[in-house]
Amino acid sequence: MNQPRRPDPQPLKTNDTRTFLVGTGLWAIALVVLLIIRPVHTWSIWTCVVGIGLGLFGVYYVHRRDARRH
Repeated sequence: MNQPRRPDPQPLKTNDTRTFLVGTGLWAIALVVLLIIRPVHTWSIWTCVVGIGLGLFGVYYVHRRDARRH
């Protein structure tokens, strides 16, 4: 327990906007598939709609965060 602590690694550089856009696109594809097959319960359609909405909010949030950093 008396060993010195190693330094923390540097954070990875990621493209958060692309991550949110890919996730939002997947929710949109799922929504289109569900609208084609017409499920009995509508909760799955609303789940996709909420996923798309949260993804778009994430894109907005990341864009705003990055603009403030620079």
